[in-house]
This record gives sequence, C-alpha cells and structure tokens, in this order.
Amino acid sequence: MGEPQVKKHDVFQAIADPSRRRMLKLLADGEMPITTISGHFPMSRTAVSKHLRILSEAGLVKERKVGRENRFRLDPEPLSELQQWYSYFDRFWENKMAALQHLVESAEAAK
Repeated sequence: MGEPQVKKHDVFQAIADPSRRRMLKLLADGEMPITTISGHFPMSRTAVSKHLRILSEAGLVKERKVGRENRFRLDPEPLSELQQWYSYFDRFWENKMAALQHLVESAEAAK
C-alpha cells in the first residue's frame, strides 16, 4: 500500500500570487494548452509552467497529455477550503450590510 500523496503547496499559498489567480480565472473557462495560457501573460512560457506546477501541486489544476500537447484545466474542489475559511468572516460583512441598510432606510424615512 502506497503512502498518501502530500501536497507541496496549499491552496492559500497557491492563490497568493496574482498571476496564479488570473490563471485560475482563465482556466475556469475551460481546458487550455500551455501555449494558449502563456499568450495571456507577459512572462516566459517557463515562468507560466512554474506557476501551473504550483497550482497543480495544490490540487487546483489538473494536467493531461493530448498528443504532444499538455492541457490544463481547473479543479475547483480544493477551493472549498477557501470558502470554508472565508465564510467564517461573512458575519462581519453581514453586520456591516445590515447596518448600512438600516442607515439608508432611516435616512429615506426622515425625508
């Protein structure tokens, strides 16, 4: 029985870089070869490849070989970890939005 695969990068580290966040948005539209992805960034194909490797090691991107071409696609499942963390802080936004709504309604009622 093999050992469980350990991720080299966690989701938070992977999305810390703005270029990697842009790559995830780009891949949300569908699977793409590295040449297409590289065309959207002002960096070398090697640099794009390194970013994709980090996203892959965090489980956010899957790679498959089609002929001589490597294609990448988004795997959104690991993003649930972010959503769970972020949802804890939603209560702060909800309180602010409720206070703003109350303020606006009070101002309109005073007219």
